[in-house]
Amino acid sequence: MNNKKKINNTEPTDQPNPDEKKQAPSNTAANIKEMGAANIPAMAIGSNIHCMTIIGQVEGHMVLPPQNKTTKYEHVLPQLAAIEQSKDIEGLLLILNTVGGDVEAGLAISEMISTMSKPSVSLVLGGGHSIGVPLAVCANYSFIAATATMTIHPIRMTGLVVGGPQTFEYFDKMQKRISNFITDHASITKKRFDELLYNTGELANEVGTVLIGSDAVDNGLIDEVGGLHDALSKLREFIKEENET
Repeated sequence: MNNKKKINNTEPTDQPNPDEKKQAPSNTAANIKEMGAANIPAMAIGSNIHCMTIIGQVEGHMVLPPQNKTTKYEHVLPQLAAIEQSKDIEGLLLILNTVGGDVEAGLAISEMISTMSKPSVSLVLGGGHSIGVPLAVCANYSFIAATATMTIHPIRMTGLVVGGPQTFEYFDKMQKRISNFITDHASITKKRFDELLYNTGELANEVGTVLIGSDAVDNGLIDEVGGLHDALSKLREFIKEENET
């Protein structure tokens, strides 16, 4: 008995290939799993704004445990370069919910965003702690949700620490890099930022300060309290001004 399937000799129709339908969701799922976004670096269909998220812990040169939510700088930096070169993307929306992480990786991302020619707006949701502070202020304009928090504290280091004056000098230089970037890109003064940084009366186990929503605005760290609609409206305003010049 011939078990071969009969060849369908009917004329081709205009119906789409079912295999082609399956391809897009498959690619989208892979992008979300690997990069945290549906399209890399393309924006949503019909939009000229690219949304980038900084979530969990900013991962640097050391790979973090698999159970940690991380933002990998080797994923983010190529995206930013592609966004800067794209003719279709006219603005960047940066959404933050991060506990901080690697200092140099966070500063690298912050420097790259701050030096882009295209307008950018940041929105802190949940938290923008530690190295998340420079990431929040690196955009052209910053928003924070009313319930979001930002923790300001001196840099920490894990592992072997040599008890010598060189260690203090190294820590001091690292902290100055972060502090100078923040004060250069926000309205907060260096004196006020140092007061928040070395506050000993708020955090239980270390020095520092927690700012909630409007507190971050009152201290000049963030520009405005707002949400997604406010952030997108401000970004569209920047894009319109850019196109008119």
